[in-house]
Amino acid sequence: MRRYLRLYLHFLRFSFGRAAQFRLDFGFRVLMDLLWYAQYLVFFAVLTEHAPTVGGWDRDRMRVFAGALFVVDALQMTFVANNLWAFPLLVNKGDLDYHLVRPVSTLFMAGFREVAVSSFVNLLCAVGVLVWALVSYPHPLPVTTVVLFGALLVVGLFTHFSLHLLSLAPTFWTQSSRGLRDAFWTLDQYMARPVGVYQGWVRRVLTTLLPIGVIVSFPCRVLFEGPSIGLVAHTVGVSVGAFGVLVFVWRRGLRAYGSASS
Repeated sequence: MRRYLRLYLHFLRFSFGRAAQFRLDFGFRVLMDLLWYAQYLVFFAVLTEHAPTVGGWDRDRMRVFAGALFVVDALQMTFVANNLWAFPLLVNKGDLDYHLVRPVSTLFMAGFREVAVSSFVNLLCAVGVLVWALVSYPHPLPVTTVVLFGALLVVGLFTHFSLHLLSLAPTFWTQSSRGLRDAFWTLDQYMARPVGVYQGWVRRVLTTLLPIGVIVSFPCRVLFEGPSIGLVAHTVGVSVGAFGVLVFVWRRGLRAYGSASS
């Protein structure tokens, strides 16, 4: 574990150094994400003006949900998104060979090697929005519940990472991930709504088989309703399950991988 931590610190130093060389790109990425946050805040504000509740949550809870959504999105954009976007090229060009010969997990190298420093600025902005929403929340929030809420958001990040990389894994066999990748981004839109707006079998699918609806909504439920063993266990369970499926598929994908020398 210590070796992986040292390695990741080197990744961070390299990413910050490279970001300093491309300042215009840095600025555009920051602006793009800030516009995305503003668009969602306006959307939720308009929505709550015309409806007293959305999925059972009032305006104050929707603000917290929006802040939590921004934080999860900023975390994945900062720490994993660039790596996952580049993954199909690693396979198709045979560049995954360079990771296979290193004495560390190939999954770790492919999933976490590059950090998007520009999105780190937006992560600070997202955290600021979430802190504002929590401070302005009209009901008392115990510190322990807030800490558990934050921890579950990190668990949700790993769930998102596993589902995203699973949508790209068919590249090992098909050399193209476009179909499932586009399907994942369509599915990803369901994360941006409280899971309470979905009913019946749709809700069951979004909280179990394709647990995109758990990532933000369940940590928020723990925050609003108080710690619940059932909610916490479900959130952690689907994350562990998604990662377990990812590891299973990843190992079989490596067996099918045709390197640049083959």
